[in-house]
Amino acid sequence: MPYNPGFDQHKGIHGGVFATLLDSAGWFTVAPHYDHWITTVEFHIRLLEPAQHKALQSIGHIVRLGKRLATATMEVKTRQDARVIAIGSGTFAVTTVKMPF
Repeated sequence: MPYNPGFDQHKGIHGGVFATLLDSAGWFTVAPHYDHWITTVEFHIRLLEPAQHKALQSIGHIVRLGKRLATATMEVKTRQDARVIAIGSGTFAVTTVKMPF
């Protein structure tokens, strides 16, 4: 995600941006392994340090792929110096709705 000053607060980029990036990284890491839609059941985030005027990237790692639930860990890093800014984990449920593609 390129830096966007519209997401700034007094200490840097708003934490909600990190939450969105973490949830998205988990979803896009897990979803390709299923032919049905998945949905986030729960996720946890830990904000480690502020990021000011930085482009960010999120990365997901599979922990477990089950029949009905999948688990992933995720991290948000700065693109410039690869500092880890936030970490998280998520659980995703497999729905009964088939993927359209």
